[in-house]
Amino acid sequence: MQGITRAMQRPKRIKLRAPTTRLPDDLAHMTLRRKPALNEVQQIGVRVLLMLAALTFIIAFHWFERHGLRDNYDGHVSFSDVIYFTMISATTTGYGDVVPITDQARLFDAVIVTPIRIFFILILAGTAYTFFIKRTWHRYLMRRIQRKLCDHIVVCGYGTSGTQTVDELIARGTDPQNIVVVDPNGAALARAEDLGCAAMQADATKDDALMAVRVDQARAIMISAGRDDTSILICLTARHLAPSVPISIAVRELDNELPARAAGGTSVINPVSFAGLLLAGSVEGRGITEYLRDLASCGGKVRLHEREIEPFEIGKSLSEAAVGIGMRIMREGESIGFWEDAARELMPGDRIIEVIPEYLFPKVPGARTA
Repeated sequence: MQGITRAMQRPKRIKLRAPTTRLPDDLAHMTLRRKPALNEVQQIGVRVLLMLAALTFIIAFHWFERHGLRDNYDGHVSFSDVIYFTMISATTTGYGDVVPITDQARLFDAVIVTPIRIFFILILAGTAYTFFIKRTWHRYLMRRIQRKLCDHIVVCGYGTSGTQTVDELIARGTDPQNIVVVDPNGAALARAEDLGCAAMQADATKDDALMAVRVDQARAIMISAGRDDTSILICLTARHLAPSVPISIAVRELDNELPARAAGGTSVINPVSFAGLLLAGSVEGRGITEYLRDLASCGGKVRLHEREIEPFEIGKSLSEAAVGIGMRIMREGESIGFWEDAARELMPGDRIIEVIPEYLFPKVPGARTA
């Protein structure tokens, strides 16, 4: 018995495995990126210097081996003829007035000059595409998209919350072409582009970035940067550029809800506190949690819908005007419940919140289900 007790008290040996260097399949194609040490002008300068160095090498060889060349024009190969022959050879022009006649000169042109000629073409084509054609094309596409940006939705931050926001917007019937995603992470934006959204890799805290996506003409701005301080700074920037556009902002800390509202947030969402509400509701039964999830998502049997009342609904009660079940009236920033006396008569400018059954909102093809 004592032996068994000692065996139970003896610490177990844990075998540690050496960490593997193999990346998961979904990360194997990703690479680390860092801002280039040279700016665009310096990069062009380096490419020009490489081309000049290669040309200098070819000119020097042709000059010292000029006896292997023949000038069909005057029979004399001068230094200018060497430069001329080098340039037309490097650019694949080849008029034939100056030609190599010895095996050594021909071998040099075939083995050395030809790869350098291809190198020149790649440098010229790559430089033209990288610094001129690509930039011009992107500017053209951006202007074309900007001209059509009106009454769109701007999503700042495409992390976990931003991804779910865009998915839910599309599932609710929003055209992806009316959604613009702004995020500094280019890899994250690739998925937004696959969905059909316009995407811009930029820092949304900067005026230029938000001005480029026309936030002043947006229908709504949604901010979920992953950090409360960054989200609040984006909110400040967006509010000063778009004073009348509704802004929804997600913050994680309860203490940051007030600063988010002070920064201009129309709606402040705290996912942590909302999760707490769901957890607390689950104590009384799973039905409450599922119903709240149905109300928040478009994939359930019911959903919440907010709209401005129609002119013919003025003067009616909330219950008479609601398509489904009227829950609340939003009047000049005040919330009025369906049981209150003020809900008996709707006024111009009122917005109502109602619970709508799913059959009144047909699901969009490919939409997510709860």
